Amino acid sequence: MPARYDVAVIGAGAAGLAAAIAAARTGPVSVLLLDGRDMIGAKILMSGGTRCNVTHFKVLPSDFFSQTPRTVRNILSGFTPAQTLQFFHELGVRLVLEETGKYFPDTHSAKTVLDALVSEALRLKVELVTGCKISEVRQENGIFAAAGNGKTYLARTLILCTGGLSYPTTGSDGTGYSLAKKFGHERVETSPALTPLLTSDPDWKSLSGLTLDCRLELWEGGKKQIDFTDSFLFTHQGFSGPAALNISRHWLRGSTPDAKPEIRAVFLPQQHENGLREKIMADRAAYPARSVKRWLAGLLPERLAEVLTRRAGIPEPGTLNQLARVQREALIRAVLQSPLAASGTSGYAKAEVTAGGVDLASVDAHTLESKKAPGLFFAGEILDVDGRIGGFNFQWAWASGHAAGSAAAKKALGSSGA
Repeated sequence: MPARYDVAVIGAGAAGLAAAIAAARTGPVSVLLLDGRDMIGAKILMSGGTRCNVTHFKVLPSDFFSQTPRTVRNILSGFTPAQTLQFFHELGVRLVLEETGKYFPDTHSAKTVLDALVSEALRLKVELVTGCKISEVRQENGIFAAAGNGKTYLARTLILCTGGLSYPTTGSDGTGYSLAKKFGHERVETSPALTPLLTSDPDWKSLSGLTLDCRLELWEGGKKQIDFTDSFLFTHQGFSGPAALNISRHWLRGSTPDAKPEIRAVFLPQQHENGLREKIMADRAAYPARSVKRWLAGLLPERLAEVLTRRAGIPEPGTLNQLARVQREALIRAVLQSPLAASGTSGYAKAEVTAGGVDLASVDAHTLESKKAPGLFFAGEILDVDGRIGGFNFQWAWASGHAAGSAAAKKALGSSGA
C-alpha cells in the first residue's frame, strides 16, 4: 500500500523547499518533498555567481511580468522582503545588503542558503525523497497519486514546484507543464528570460570583456516599449550583464519571423542629447586640436570610444575643430541611441528563468490553488511570472511557496477533519 501524506510537494528547488517548510509550520501535517535529481538545489547553488541573491531591498509588482498582475501583487504582499529576511534569520542565515539593493548571505556562499533550507525541512520532519522523477499524477476520490520510478505516493493535497525550462541541465524539462495540463491548466507561451543576447556584428564582438553602466531601450513601431539601466557586458558572442539579461525576454517575445524589435544602447545614461551637444561645442572651443576619439575616451572606455567614433563616420585622426555638423550629430546618435543588432539569444541553456507558464487566471489569487482541481497548488517558476534580475525571482519563489504551502496544509487539515 503506497504511503499517504497530507501534503506532497513535487520539486525541491527554492519554491518547493519554501512550500514544504510553510506547510510543515502551518500545523500537524505530514509533508513529502519529491525531486527527480539525487542532488537538489542546483539553481540555488549556481545563482548570483554561486553567492545566491536571496532577495532585493525593494520589491514591487512592477518588477515582474505576467498576464495576471493582480495575483502577483497579492502573493508578494503576503510575504515581503522583510519577512524573507526574518525567515532566513530564523534559519541562522544572516543576509547583508549591498549597494545595488541586493541581499546575499554574509558567507557569500549559496550553499549556506541551501543547507539552511534543507536543515529546516528535515527538522520539521519533512520527508525528502530524491532521485524520483514523477511522470504521472492523477486524482481519485479527493486523493492525489504521484507516480514515478516504479513508486506511487498518495497525498490529500499536491503542490507542483517543478520549475520551467531554464537551465535544463539542472532538471528543468517542462514536466510540470504536462502534469498541469492533465488537470486542465493552459500554459501561457513560454520563452527564455534573463538570457544573454547574441550578435553577428564584429564591432561589438571586438569589445569582448568590456563592461560599463548603460541604458538599453527596446523600440518597436517607432515607440520605446521598455528600458533597463544597469551594468552591461560585451562578450565574444554578444551582450550580457543585467541590462542585457533584463531586456532579453522582451526582445524575444516581441520578435516575429518577419520583424524584430530594435535594441538601442544609451552609453551615457545620465546625459541628454542637448547636454552632450553643448559639451561637444564647449570642448571644441577649449581643445580644438584634441582628437574626437581621445575626447570621447574621456567619457567612455577607450575601446568603445574607438568603435563609436568609427561608426559615426569620423576618420582618423579627426579633431574637434574639424568635426562637421553631420558628424557631430552622428556621434551623438552613436553615444545615446546606438543600435545593438541582436541576432538571437543563448536560449534556455543559459536563461536564469522562464517567461510564461501555467496561467495564473486558473488559480486562486491568494492561495495559488487550482480552480480546476481542488487540492492542487502551484508555486515558483512553473507559473506565468518572471521578474527582473536582482533577487526578484527568488522573492517570488519564497512568497509563492509560502502561500501555496500554508494553504495546502490548511486544506489537508480541513479534509482530514483535524
